[in-house]
Amino acid sequence: MSKFSRIDVALTMEKTGLVPLFYHKDIEIAKQVVQACYDGGARLLEFTHRGLFAHEVFNKLYKYCVKECPDLILGVGSITDAATASHYMNIGASFIVTPVFREDIAIVCNRKKVLWSPGCGSLTEIAKAEELGCEIVKLFPGDVYGPKFIKGAKAPQPWTKIMPTGGVDTSEENLKKWFDAGATCVGMGSKLITKEIIETQDYKLLEKNVKDALKTINKVRLYAL
Repeated sequence: MSKFSRIDVALTMEKTGLVPLFYHKDIEIAKQVVQACYDGGARLLEFTHRGLFAHEVFNKLYKYCVKECPDLILGVGSITDAATASHYMNIGASFIVTPVFREDIAIVCNRKKVLWSPGCGSLTEIAKAEELGCEIVKLFPGDVYGPKFIKGAKAPQPWTKIMPTGGVDTSEENLKKWFDAGATCVGMGSKLITKEIIETQDYKLLEKNVKDALKTINKVRLYAL
């Protein structure tokens, strides 16, 4: 059973404005990344389901987080079928993120009251996801649709909450565009947890990057109000 309810997850996404996303096959590296993000102030992290035996890394990471990062909401992304979503929920995932809209995933997540965030690219998909209980939809790939899509989508349905992923970086200019357009939060992967950080194992730099990103998000959201 999920440690956090879907309402807990949705509220934390909205409060912090940032969902770091990351995958690595080495559990020790994954632990260091998660710890740095946590120490930097992140309270959610999406572990992406990529590579063979990714679920085994996630299982170990979840157990680590229970002890070392108790307030971290750990979820999983890149999920494309209900069976995989169910498996990850059974080993601790508190939210499920998908690159596409899948009704079968909605059903299994709703049954266990777990937040699911489907990748949507049209108002029709967004509306259908919300009809199936989605709290926050994922705009993916974000760089294809851009901030204007969010602004346009929220005009007729201001209740819609959107998390762009892809095309989001840590610069104030970039983040301001997304939050000015009405983004609820942003998903950020390699622009935050860079290849260089992993190669040099400079986890203090990652911690600083997360702190700075959260400060910038708070700043641009204040001006966006």
